[in-house]
Amino acid sequence: MISPDTARLRGLDLLRAAAILLVLMSHYQGFVSHAETFGVIGASGWAGVDLFFVLSGYLIGNQILAPIARGQEFSLKVFFARRLLRTLPNYYVVLAVYLLVAQLFPHSAILGKSTSSIWQFLTFTQNFGLAYGQTFSHSWSLCIEEQFYVVMPLVVLALARWTRSARPAWCLLGAAILAGIAARSYAWLVFGHNAHAAEVYYSSFCRSDELLFGVAIAMLRNFHADQFARLTRHGNVLLVVGLSMAVAVLACFANEMPTPFLVSALGYSLVAASFAVLTCAALSPNCLLNRIWVPGASSLALWSYAIYLAHKPIFMLLNPWCERLGVDPESPLCILVIVAIASLGGWVLFRLVETPFMNLRARWYPAAVRSQDAVRSSSAVKQEALRA
Repeated sequence: MISPDTARLRGLDLLRAAAILLVLMSHYQGFVSHAETFGVIGASGWAGVDLFFVLSGYLIGNQILAPIARGQEFSLKVFFARRLLRTLPNYYVVLAVYLLVAQLFPHSAILGKSTSSIWQFLTFTQNFGLAYGQTFSHSWSLCIEEQFYVVMPLVVLALARWTRSARPAWCLLGAAILAGIAARSYAWLVFGHNAHAAEVYYSSFCRSDELLFGVAIAMLRNFHADQFARLTRHGNVLLVVGLSMAVAVLACFANEMPTPFLVSALGYSLVAASFAVLTCAALSPNCLLNRIWVPGASSLALWSYAIYLAHKPIFMLLNPWCERLGVDPESPLCILVIVAIASLGGWVLFRLVETPFMNLRARWYPAAVRSQDAVRSSSAVKQEALRA
């Protein structure tokens, strides 16, 4: 019988697997088939990154807020060490590949049109001023997450030293989300009348608020446990509401409704809100997400970070071969082969780079486990630590 905590991991795994599949479909259409291969789902595949943002906001927010809510010490050193060992090895290996290709094959298809400065890549700041089609452009979302990892614990610790009440944190959270809406409004007016304009889409100021919807779930769970428990009793209702919201908001994006300005200003926050509802559903043991088994979903979720880093250069490398061989990139066999190769590349990165460093992290900085979690299965604890 599956324990509630294991079931929760299954629900979160399904969302993470869905997120990477959405990204794969979007980039396949953009860099391989150059057509609407997956229809409306592929056209909305960019939202997979938004789902990753909400999930990361919840997982990281929960790591930071849980010990503080229990009155325990939160170690900034351990947090940063665990984050660095989790995110940097894969990223720097892929960055090194890009730099090596740039030196050996300056006209390679995977390089794109141009590149940011090396110092920007090393410091996760290349999303500032980034343009479409630049080298390693899909790392923009990692920049926002890394910046979030630095700012979030510092802000939380400052608040915790000032007050033990959660009310100021909620006020700051709401103000930060409103600031994101204001930043998108300004960028839309100044730089271009397009919700997906580079100045809106890649900017930390315009997209960081999506992580905060995940943080809000962690706030609710750790500081308002009774309300969180009542909410997550209705997992299937949350699932229906979240899916309905996501479909409605993404339809508004596709059709620029009610106006292009409102889609740009409010749309990303509403997408994140819908995904936050889905995340709450995934945290409910009663939800359908936790009662169905999708073969391969847990593995895909586990490999998702490595696949995200590796898939786009592999897509761009394979696309010219499709053209030379006269292969139809929209044929089911071609889609299956190319996506499988990209996923295999991610799996190799996961096995050869990510796994050894995650083992080192577990040895040097083991995840803290609450006393009430002692009854959880060791596999559930291990999975949760791997995803955080």
